Amino acid sequence: MSTFEIVKKTHFVVVTIFFLIYLIKTILLLANKSDALQSFTKKIKVIEMIVSFLFLATGVYLMTQIPEIKPMLIIKITIVLLSIPMAIVGFKKGNKGLAALSFVLILAAFGMGEMMKKKTAVVSEKAVNTDGSINGQELYIANCKACHGADGKAGIMGASDLSVTQVSNDSISSIIVNGRNTMGKVEGLTPEQTKAIAAYVTTSVKGH
Repeated sequence: MSTFEIVKKTHFVVVTIFFLIYLIKTILLLANKSDALQSFTKKIKVIEMIVSFLFLATGVYLMTQIPEIKPMLIIKITIVLLSIPMAIVGFKKGNKGLAALSFVLILAAFGMGEMMKKKTAVVSEKAVNTDGSINGQELYIANCKACHGADGKAGIMGASDLSVTQVSNDSISSIIVNGRNTMGKVEGLTPEQTKAIAAYVTTSVKGH
């Protein structure tokens, strides 16, 4: 398992724990369980500090591995940066409105993170040759090169080395459609376009 995969899995785990901690704290605050909230906060203080640190540290590392910072990612980061201080103030002062709003923002950021695992395919006019056939190379460059590289060896964001892949065309097509490990599924490709990319990988990228 690559460093990227380890960090990504760690990030997902700490984000989930972070989310659950704030869910419990928000419920206790809204239910006027101040004593239970104080007790819970005291018991998990160290855990919460560790989780918050890992949340930020793994998040920063993953950002450095992304080939392109997209608007949705910027929005997600902004939401997270707003929600954390808002939550601190909300729980410290017992402000239900701030605490609830902070949790909603955290929930939104969590949801956006899940949505970003999906990728919408880029299909330009160049993807169709003059004879009507599908240009697998063009589709590969537009949708795969950013992480795999032109030669398949880039390994950005934990991408597999396609130059030495032993995976069959059908399996590659399945991975493109459904995703696997650190690669999210690619949406918007026709079965023929998916097969064209797979064929390009096994005939032109593999062996470089």
